[in-house]
Amino acid sequence: MAATIPASPLFLREPEIRRGIELLYFGYANLTRSIDAGLAKQGLGRAHHRALYFIARKPDLTVSELLSILAITKQSLGRVLGELSERGLVETRTGERDRRQRLLRLTPAGAALESELFDALREKMSSAYSSAGQGAVGGFWAVLEGLVPADEKARVSGLGRR
Repeated sequence: MAATIPASPLFLREPEIRRGIELLYFGYANLTRSIDAGLAKQGLGRAHHRALYFIARKPDLTVSELLSILAITKQSLGRVLGELSERGLVETRTGERDRRQRLLRLTPAGAALESELFDALREKMSSAYSSAGQGAVGGFWAVLEGLVPADEKARVSGLGRR
């Protein structure tokens, strides 16, 4: 287990909150840097990775669902999906019940790239989880879940289900 500074019993004071924000920021920055080289090798960026990740988590995700998850403009998503499609990483098909729907799915090449990127993320997260110990993982998840707005909790929990 990592030698960490225990949280103060006054954990809602400004210094403790600032410490949490800083750790979240620097931890996430380090996590995402672990995939930057793999993305750059493909001429892709983090927005491309986020799209690949969520399409992998939920095959046949609609474009509107992905737009909502990523919280980016339609124009930005259109550019990202266009590039991923041109590179043969994502395929789009029409919905069966609603022909206006565009359903997204990774191609085999897209799945391979997403898996390679995930391996780098998994290595970082596994190391951090091991260092913190099993008991800390649930607390970490609880804090992060507390940051998710109530109206988005169902969508977030639905990503883990196939």
